[in-house]
Amino acid sequence: MSSQLVQPSEEYLWEQYEDRKQQDESYLVGMWTFLSTEIMFFGALFISYAVYRYKYPEAFYAGHEYMNVALGTINTAVLLTSSLTMALAVHFAQKRKRWMQIGMLVITMFLAFGFLGVKFVEYGDKFREHLVPGYNFEWNQANVNRLEASTAPINIIPSLKAGSLPADSAISHDAQMYFIIYFAMTGLHAIHVIIGILIMMVFIVMLVANHPSVRYHMPMEMLGLYWHFVDIVWIFLYPLLYLIPR
Repeated sequence: MSSQLVQPSEEYLWEQYEDRKQQDESYLVGMWTFLSTEIMFFGALFISYAVYRYKYPEAFYAGHEYMNVALGTINTAVLLTSSLTMALAVHFAQKRKRWMQIGMLVITMFLAFGFLGVKFVEYGDKFREHLVPGYNFEWNQANVNRLEASTAPINIIPSLKAGSLPADSAISHDAQMYFIIYFAMTGLHAIHVIIGILIMMVFIVMLVANHPSVRYHMPMEMLGLYWHFVDIVWIFLYPLLYLIPR
């Protein structure tokens, strides 16, 4: 009776591949191709931001005045921490420490929920201030008074300090474009965070069940790449929407 031993290099090798090296390269090429399309997708939004910021500098400064820098900073810290815990999850996957991997994924998932919770609070503030683009968007004299009392540097945007700005001025109408881009960029990013949470949930369930598909570390590495991409996008959104031109 002969027995067929599985060599370490062929462990978890799917039938369509010749060896583990080819399989690993297929994972990486596929994931980076997907991330490239995502970069182009977000890139179009970043280009839109640059074009409209150049076209409506006063309106964009006005929009920045309504950004909660404290909440944005908290969310940045939360996502950076989640990158660390995701990297540790990948590390434990490579070491085949299943329960440590599960623990790191659970922490990452709760950090992701925390990010969404802070974003929910921030969106709620925009709804209460009637700064959501559309029918209920309002830019009244109170908005103008707040802007005139702000710390807008006169050498950057002189007209903001040139006296009274009527509520129906061009800046009042163009300010809505800033919030359109704000909700489009942060909303799309939030959708990616939710997708990441759902994938993490699936991984946790499969890891608890010790499913063969997640004993192999490459799927976990692909999830890690996706999550780091989500974090990197936020690293660009944070200064563009919250810090510039403060």
